Amino acid sequence: MTTFARSRITAVLGPTNTGKTYLAIERMLGHASGMIGFPLRLLARENYDRVVKIKGKGQVALVTGEEKIAPPGARYFLCTVESMPVGRAVEFLAIDEIQLCADPERGHVFTDRLLHARGTQETMFMGADTLRGVLRRLVPEAETIARPRFSTLAHSGERKLSRLPPRSAVVAFSAAEVYETAETMRRQRGGAAIVMGALSPRTRRAQVGMFEAGEVDYLVATDAIGMGLNLNLEHVAFAKLSKFDGRNPRALTAPEIAQIAGRAGRHMTDGSFGTTNGAGPLDPDTVAAVEAHRFAAHDNIYWRARDLDLASPAALLKSLERPPPSPILRRAVQGDDLRALNALAGDEEIRALARHRGAVALLWDVCQIPDFQKILSDRHSRLLGLIYRHLMAGEGRLPSDWVARQIGRIARCDGDIDALVARIAQVRTWTYISHRPGWLNDPRHWQERTRDIEDNLSDALHRGLTARFVDRRAAVLVRSLRAGDRMLTGIDADGAVTVEGEFVGRLHGFRFQADEAGSGRDARALLTAARHALLGEIPRRLSALEQAPAGDFALLPDGRLTWRGEAVGALAAGDTALTPAAEPLSSEFLDSRARERLRLCLTAWCRRHLRARLTPLYRIGEAADQDGFSGPARGLLYQLSENLGLVPRGRAEAQIEALGKTERKHLAALGVRLGRTCVYMPALRRGERPALRGLLWSLHRQSAAPEAPAHDSNTCLAPPGVDRSFYLAIGCCSLPGLAIRAEALERLAQDVFRLGKGGPFKASARLLGHVDGDAARLKTALDALGHSLQRDAEGFQVSRRRRSARKARTRPLRDAASSPFDILRSLMPGE
Repeated sequence: MTTFARSRITAVLGPTNTGKTYLAIERMLGHASGMIGFPLRLLARENYDRVVKIKGKGQVALVTGEEKIAPPGARYFLCTVESMPVGRAVEFLAIDEIQLCADPERGHVFTDRLLHARGTQETMFMGADTLRGVLRRLVPEAETIARPRFSTLAHSGERKLSRLPPRSAVVAFSAAEVYETAETMRRQRGGAAIVMGALSPRTRRAQVGMFEAGEVDYLVATDAIGMGLNLNLEHVAFAKLSKFDGRNPRALTAPEIAQIAGRAGRHMTDGSFGTTNGAGPLDPDTVAAVEAHRFAAHDNIYWRARDLDLASPAALLKSLERPPPSPILRRAVQGDDLRALNALAGDEEIRALARHRGAVALLWDVCQIPDFQKILSDRHSRLLGLIYRHLMAGEGRLPSDWVARQIGRIARCDGDIDALVARIAQVRTWTYISHRPGWLNDPRHWQERTRDIEDNLSDALHRGLTARFVDRRAAVLVRSLRAGDRMLTGIDADGAVTVEGEFVGRLHGFRFQADEAGSGRDARALLTAARHALLGEIPRRLSALEQAPAGDFALLPDGRLTWRGEAVGALAAGDTALTPAAEPLSSEFLDSRARERLRLCLTAWCRRHLRARLTPLYRIGEAADQDGFSGPARGLLYQLSENLGLVPRGRAEAQIEALGKTERKHLAALGVRLGRTCVYMPALRRGERPALRGLLWSLHRQSAAPEAPAHDSNTCLAPPGVDRSFYLAIGCCSLPGLAIRAEALERLAQDVFRLGKGGPFKASARLLGHVDGDAARLKTALDALGHSLQRDAEGFQVSRRRRSARKARTRPLRDAASSPFDILRSLMPGE
């Protein structure tokens, strides 16, 4: 029995299945207080539940980036390594999987804990023996204890998927490979549970629970099973021996293979590992190393400076790039947080806000927000930039209505597996934000809201995975598949998919629609074979789309995006009405990286397409940012841009009165007309532009568009309760119960003003023509125009007096009883 009385720091090293975590919890509970840092949120939660059963909820805390349960009297803290409250004094402190100090992405965090995190009475580091030499040099006072594996791990060679024993896990390294393998297991073995790093902890627990309960005998997983999941596995089979590490494809290392293979055989039960027949054999030296648990020691570990210079973003970046103080320590590679800081520090507006230490510290805190989607695009840094700007404005909190809109967009449980996985990643980001102190009004509300959304999405994902990859009734295999033969598949030019000469469905864009006539086990086998063919066709189609000319794409009136006549995406709400997002339609054959490539391509085409169709709108938005305009002129241009080209004159009167002659000419050159009733852009009336503006309004407001005037009409009814901003967006002025095109209302106002100067006049065919010949609509328009014409008439009278002052001549209105309002009222039917 090991005694800990002589040493405050202990390193417990050994392979998987050695009881290291169990020992750490046992030691912690022997102290009055303690803390353990785990590499995964799932592990922290699992061990939190275990300690709660022993000590009760009131004494145990859970601290992760996305979840915090901290009772006032908590004495034992189960945390993720990044979220450990290391400033809190506890008697016992432990770090699990300490060999992750050598991980390029997260290693610097583990190294920081290795060097600086200590318990007041006892500190323990648990992990692989490969870190023994580094530990001896960096923490020479630590006592090292070797833990042997409880069971043996033996190599069993290559096997077909159909020959794998029950209680096996098949390991692949991409979502597409996991799905393809799981489909095969569904046909041949009735189904498989799925474990991937992209799954939420709740979904992962549900899938593992199905496997542990014996509902399925097989597991298909990524390398996410290699850390912390204690499964009743007897065999691990590698479907591939290489992986994409975030930068390049590379072969698996022997320690990585051992970490994953070590999940086979728990406690005293022996386990085995090998490959599937498609992966090829393992190298004999690798097999020997895994079976003997002997691997090359780490020479160095990753480190990043902890003493940061917060004088400015540039100073912060420089301090983060400070070289390590020891040759054993290796400077960390650029992680997500540092990439985000580099991106935001390059923004002039962000640099202007980050002028003092507190602002720079907040900027670095914002950069710590994890990118759970891991799609390597600039979307995450743009979100961080918006968050920082909000936090630096006003009360220093995120606006509740803005947060509600962001979260509301992902609070949906429809869509395929990839769509649900993507939404879970997004809501996890907002869960993390909701736990940042001082960032939100009513943080408890948002924590509960995001947790509910993640739970609902997780449950929907579990149902989707189970429905797709588990078929308990499947018992009979098709002969050709049972023999491992490939079926003859083909895809015609029109997207028809055939298997062994039989039509099984059609490929529309990137979505496969199965033939409804197919049924039964044979049909399922044919469809699976068709999916094999499509796994190669989809990358070819995506490459062709990326190189396609602009004429191959189209934007439909309902917002769908087509390529070669097939729908491949749709517009969605963006940051502004003029910058909508382009989102690919859901497809089981597009993984997250392929979806991102498609999204970027569609977004680029949409931006070019919208700019070409709505050039005047984009020109005024750019002009507003130039130095040639005064504040009032810029304000007017910003209003026009936000309202998609039309502003009621009453809203812009102050800016218009402040305009000089030169600015009026510049506005006219941009196509802006200062009318009697509104400020508008006649060029936006032509062709498809009104309908396109209406679509952009509908997308941005996430609301259905009301009725608009027909193409050959000037007016339409506007029912009460309709959002009147829609009519501005399509170039119409909104009157009580009536929408009228701006050009028609301006012509009507001009004619009425001209006629009104001569006294009472009759409604003519010309006036009625402006309102589609409808006398009731003319009455509505004239009622609304009466007030604006009163100002225009007075202005005209003053102007005439000024011009004629030298001749002592004026031309007043005929009399008080004949004011413009009275003249217009005299036109009303029946009066």
